[in-house]
Amino acid sequence: MELQQLTDAVIAGNAPEAQALTEAALGEGFPAATIVNDGLITAMGVVGGRFGRGEIYVPEMLLSARAMQYALAILEPLLAESGGVSRGTVVIGTVKGDVHNIGKNIVSIMLRGSGFTVHDLGVDVPAERFVAAVEEHRPDIVGMSALLTTTMPAMKTVIEALEAAGVRDQVKVLVGGAPLTEEFAQSIGADGYGRDAGAAADRARELIHTR
Repeated sequence: MELQQLTDAVIAGNAPEAQALTEAALGEGFPAATIVNDGLITAMGVVGGRFGRGEIYVPEMLLSARAMQYALAILEPLLAESGGVSRGTVVIGTVKGDVHNIGKNIVSIMLRGSGFTVHDLGVDVPAERFVAAVEEHRPDIVGMSALLTTTMPAMKTVIEALEAAGVRDQVKVLVGGAPLTEEFAQSIGADGYGRDAGAAADRARELIHTR
């Protein structure tokens, strides 16, 4: 088989086919890291690009994300055993007071599909939990999501908490969410802003290169 078949299945959002093709690729001797890099990352790059251009919408993105999850469920144990290549580590969560998670979940999947190790803290995450996660996981990037204008200020609170704990200079901070703008991200001292899931994954890769 060719890994392009797997790429096409993920783009199409066909989870059972993505799972079957992943198992077939392993059976033919493809290394797990190669399947991730040449099959899944390629697929999510296409999906993210289409989403960013408005060619597909959240339902299609969710289907592709589900297909990606089916494939990663098979590959992640193998990558862990082999010390598989990770592009970097991300701690991500929706800030305190906000319980929206669809956007964050899609970003998490996009990041995993791009080769990152992701620690998802969930929703309604207070500043102290972000700090504790940084101290525990030593991530390269802290990602924060907010879907309400009333919870946007919590992002600055997290950054201030990271500074107070003496760990701000150890991480890059990436923020996103429907009400955010590039200007807001800059005003609170974030290192990057992702207008959507695909852009967030792209910005995460850029931030890794600047570390």
